[in-house]
Amino acid sequence: MNALFLTFLFPLIGFLLLSFSRGRLGENLSALIGVGSVGLSAATSAWIIYQFNVAPPEAGVFTQQLWVWMSVEGFAPSFTLHLDGLSLTMLGVVTGVGFLIHLFASWYMRGEEGYSRFFAYTNLFIFSMLLLVLGDNLLLLYFGWEGVGLCSYLLIGFYYSNPNNGNAALKAFIVTRVGDVFMAFGLFILYMQLGTLNIQELLTLAPQKFAAGDPWLTLATLALLGGAVGKSAQLPLQTWLADAMAGPTPVSALIHAATMVTAGVYLIARTNGLFLLTPDVLELVGIVGGVTLVLAGFAALVQTDIKRILAYSTMSQIGYMFLALGVGAWEAAIFHLMTHAFFKALLFLASGAVINACHHEQNIFKMGGLWKKLPLAYASFIVGGAALAALPLITAGFYSKDEILWEAFASGNSELLYAGLAGAFLTSIYTFRLIFIAFHGEQKTEAHGGHGVAYWLPLSTLIVLSTFVGALISPPLAGVLPQSVGHAGGEAQHSLEIASGAIAIAGILLAAMLFLGKRRLVTAIAASAPGRFLGAWWYAAWGFDWLYALLFVKPYLLICRLLGRDPLDHAIGLIPATVRSSHEAMTSTETGYLRWYAASLALGAVVVLGIIVLA
Repeated sequence: MNALFLTFLFPLIGFLLLSFSRGRLGENLSALIGVGSVGLSAATSAWIIYQFNVAPPEAGVFTQQLWVWMSVEGFAPSFTLHLDGLSLTMLGVVTGVGFLIHLFASWYMRGEEGYSRFFAYTNLFIFSMLLLVLGDNLLLLYFGWEGVGLCSYLLIGFYYSNPNNGNAALKAFIVTRVGDVFMAFGLFILYMQLGTLNIQELLTLAPQKFAAGDPWLTLATLALLGGAVGKSAQLPLQTWLADAMAGPTPVSALIHAATMVTAGVYLIARTNGLFLLTPDVLELVGIVGGVTLVLAGFAALVQTDIKRILAYSTMSQIGYMFLALGVGAWEAAIFHLMTHAFFKALLFLASGAVINACHHEQNIFKMGGLWKKLPLAYASFIVGGAALAALPLITAGFYSKDEILWEAFASGNSELLYAGLAGAFLTSIYTFRLIFIAFHGEQKTEAHGGHGVAYWLPLSTLIVLSTFVGALISPPLAGVLPQSVGHAGGEAQHSLEIASGAIAIAGILLAAMLFLGKRRLVTAIAASAPGRFLGAWWYAAWGFDWLYALLFVKPYLLICRLLGRDPLDHAIGLIPATVRSSHEAMTSTETGYLRWYAASLALGAVVVLGIIVLA
């Protein structure tokens, strides 16, 4: 496990090599460096995971101090890596799924301008994400946190020649920065009150310093929650994620499905002891997740862009994780984080294969009949969609989502349980709506299938991991996270499993009834007055962009215009204006006429004598 630092060193070296090459490397060499560096990181991670399981470190924790980062008047955070069951799980997800996505990207991005630049950005992202999950203190975590935010901005705006992509990148950067500022406030409060940012020390000192519900700790956890909802695209900072689909599809798989958007979940789970001392804030975490998953589900029902549908489904599934955290189902949240990384990465990569095959068409209503032309992409959508819809027994998503629903039931929070069940029903409908419209019915565009190991190996591997096989991977979280409330199980849990499975199947059957064949019923519903209103409202994601433009963007622009005509600025401008006008007046007296100069002297003498006499 002493090789832990290599997991982020390899991607850092890859980033530096690709960056300093300034695009002069060929595609093959760029892919070798970009994919190979993450592959070496994944191989090192696999070896570390094996060692951790075969010969666990003392107390289940391994730390590796590299150097002291800074030392300022007693504040001396170190560059130290912390490996326990939670960070080990994240390490496996980031490097393992990240490697598969990089491999697929080496096929998908062929022929694109900026091929080496793409891998430079994604290597930097992997480096930053690993710092985030391995840092033993909140300052190092925050360093990685800001790094993945920077990479998100760079990758969303990768196709920078299109102004809309630049606007989407800027929107993501600004909205997530709002959450990051709140998170910084949380760090300031924790250091001010406890004198450290070391996570384990914080979890030890907080119960000694604070009583449950202490105002300072409540403010700190609220600020941390602000950072989490920004990075994980939860209410009220969720508006950036759908627009972030402007980036290349592998970016959506890597950053906006499998890794970065789960950083908020990881942050809350890592600082669980602080949130347990502020039960009201922890309850708010669950409410935010429950509301987000339902709202995002309705928004996904009416989208036409294949990637935006998956984006809203990501928002919804992260909502399930927040719901789990809010009811104290810490292990269930991380378990769903892991399985979600498998099946959502699969769906995004498969959507990339479809988009590539359909000549970069993303509107599902302009596809149709693709299942014969793209058998591997179709199989990927069937397996990944079934896992997303939590089809019983055979999919990984069923086991993780069912555990969340059971924990919500065991906690006695019926509102969150009903939100979870409603979200499961909506998920089945919009997922198979996408599949039935894009892959069945009349073929509306020519499509060509992909080929090569970089195409089929990532999809095939993720297909296997999205089945019950993926659910067999058990994150080593015992002793790392607090014990959940719902481990009793029994008949009630089995009844809930049957109910949730029936809801998932009912959603799929309803989607088949509405979207297979002529689709007369759903067309009639959409054409009705309520259907047009709700369709437009949900298509605009409940109008949050409009609301934020009204509350924040327009007032900001108005203030800019007012400050552009600032009276104080004009008043200060009178000074140079007076000097300039005086200069022009004096210059006009330089005529070159002797009579004018003599008259001026005489007039000046009269004025001086008059002043003397009057004085």
